[in-house]
Amino acid sequence: MTQPQRDASPEHEEDIWRYGWRYVHRPLPLDAEHYERVPLSLQDVLHPELGDCIVHSDRHETDRMYLTQTLRAQLEPSGLAVVLSDVRIVWDVPKLRYHSPDLMVIPGLSMRQNWSSFAVAQEGVRPALIIELTSPETRRNDLYDKVLHYEQAGVDQYVIVDDPGRTASRQLRLIGYRMLDGSYQPQPLDAQKRIWLYVANLWLGTRGDRVVCYDASGNELGDYVDVVQEAAAATARATQEAEARAEAEARAAEAEARAATAEARAARLAARLRALGMEEAEE
Repeated sequence: MTQPQRDASPEHEEDIWRYGWRYVHRPLPLDAEHYERVPLSLQDVLHPELGDCIVHSDRHETDRMYLTQTLRAQLEPSGLAVVLSDVRIVWDVPKLRYHSPDLMVIPGLSMRQNWSSFAVAQEGVRPALIIELTSPETRRNDLYDKVLHYEQAGVDQYVIVDDPGRTASRQLRLIGYRMLDGSYQPQPLDAQKRIWLYVANLWLGTRGDRVVCYDASGNELGDYVDVVQEAAAATARATQEAEARAEAEARAAEAEARAATAEARAARLAARLRALGMEEAEE
């Protein structure tokens, strides 16, 4: 098969490819396996196909990975649910096209498979929670279209981590919807501007330009890197403490040995003195 070719001129690169791209099979007379790269539209991003390359920022991906790791650690070891990230979902609702959520939590499954596409009708279960992280260029899909679509699909809770993109620095806000009597109702935030994730039994909040999860007691849950670093630091502290204890015990043992030696010497000296005293008394 020939290698896919780039087909845009440099001056139009930024505008044409801002959503992403896909490779489309377009045979040529002398090349039956020719693939052409074509730009994605906003509708393509809303209903992606397998193999689409959708452009995301580094911060978007960092947040997505953090949420994926945190929710998997919370739910999967106990078999409560499976957490999928960036997997296409095929709904069982007529005329509702597929989506590819940033994150979805699916109760009723105890083992994660190598899904590239998750078919609700085939699996017999649907997501109870979907989280989308918006990008400034495509946030309309998440803020409007997907609210209607996920409501129609019967997703119990839909949470949006929104980046309006109006300032140079990333400023996040949380928007939540909960299914009540068959339709979505806005979910209020708590006093700390966090939102409760029902199926995960966690709080989701923001701090600066990142998302943060908290357990039911309000303890922050670090990401994988933080956990590894904290574990390494704890191991280093424990090693240092063990070495300090061993050194202190060695010093104490050495001092005890010196004291015992001194005591033995004193006892021998006292014995000699007593012996000398007895000899003098006999003379």
